[in-house]
Amino acid sequence: MIPIVMFLAGAFFSSPVALSETIADETVQNPETLAEYVREYYADTPILADIAWCESSMRHFNKEGEILRGVADSDDLGVMQINRRYHEKDAVELGFDIYSLNGNLAYAKHLYEKQGTRPWKASSPCWGKIAKG
Repeated sequence: MIPIVMFLAGAFFSSPVALSETIADETVQNPETLAEYVREYYADTPILADIAWCESSMRHFNKEGEILRGVADSDDLGVMQINRRYHEKDAVELGFDIYSLNGNLAYAKHLYEKQGTRPWKASSPCWGKIAKG
């Protein structure tokens, strides 16, 4: 499992932070930064990595070490800005912890498989440009 300390350090420093050699998700192989981890996690759905960049600048925690919350809506959580008001109950029932990095990423993938990019429509002016780029 990736130590939370490494991600907290990544939230404070702009330079790459080395991650643990053992990663719970076998599809991700030794990323150097959280952004790299997210891109590798979403290698088969790169639009989700673009969305993560636009939603959170690839951050899961704020400078205080707390889960990143949305500016427009403080119920939006983490790297994928999953809204707890709309999604927490379903996420829990499906076994996803949207407060954890992997749970946030996995639930976002689940949402994408069910609804496409609709849950992130508000940020589409940003990720739409990146995806076409």
